[in-house]
Amino acid sequence: MRILLTNDDGIHAPGFEVLERLAAPFADELWVVAPAEEQSGAGHSLTLTRPLRIRKHGERRFSADGTPTDSVMLALGHLMKDHKPDLILSGVNRGANLGEDVTYSGTVSAAMEGALAGVPSIALSQCSMAPGTSDGVKWGAAETWGPRVLETLLADLPRDKTLINVNFPPVAAADVRGVKVCDQGFRDYSRLSVIERQDPRGFRYYWFGGGETIETPGHQTDLEVVADGFVAVTPLHLDLTHHASLDGLRARFAD
Repeated sequence: MRILLTNDDGIHAPGFEVLERLAAPFADELWVVAPAEEQSGAGHSLTLTRPLRIRKHGERRFSADGTPTDSVMLALGHLMKDHKPDLILSGVNRGANLGEDVTYSGTVSAAMEGALAGVPSIALSQCSMAPGTSDGVKWGAAETWGPRVLETLLADLPRDKTLINVNFPPVAAADVRGVKVCDQGFRDYSRLSVIERQDPRGFRYYWFGGGETIETPGHQTDLEVVADGFVAVTPLHLDLTHHASLDGLRARFAD
């Protein structure tokens, strides 16, 4: 199996080293094409206003001075165009990619780009014990449970422009309670906090705070599954059409 590895934390990120260790037992050939610098929150953005540069770090190992989407596109359209990967793994992200975070996440977006190109893709993230800080990230859950999750997923890879989003809970590996397949959750962003501060030169600046989790019956979303100590496995697809609205809209415009 030929596997392409990428991420949004940058090619030198600690989580990327974890991903390489997770992928190695499953790969006949590993390729790395990842952003040169951290691109967290880049989403599914594509660089169109400047040229991109690729740097070679070793055999089948490259970085790009762009977004995670740029990295995947450069891999598929240039570096690996004559030998496309059988699988794309993106991560292991420093921090969670849960709920609506998937729309902001460069980690998930790299997997989205792979899925759009018809390559089975999986995004992996290690949730933080202290959200919002790098000090709170412990990689044990991903290191220990990652091989089990990947072995199961690789037995039947995602197809038809779908991808798999995996989040490891912020607990020690021995305290992980298992794996749950679950829905994508949502937070209440009507309560989003915008925190205003003043820098030493007297200028104002702002930080965004997250919204509150919307609890669901039975704790069936990725937000709650991870909070309960399970690995969350969520299939995502790229058709954003709200099918339930189609007939009503067609009737309105037919008049």
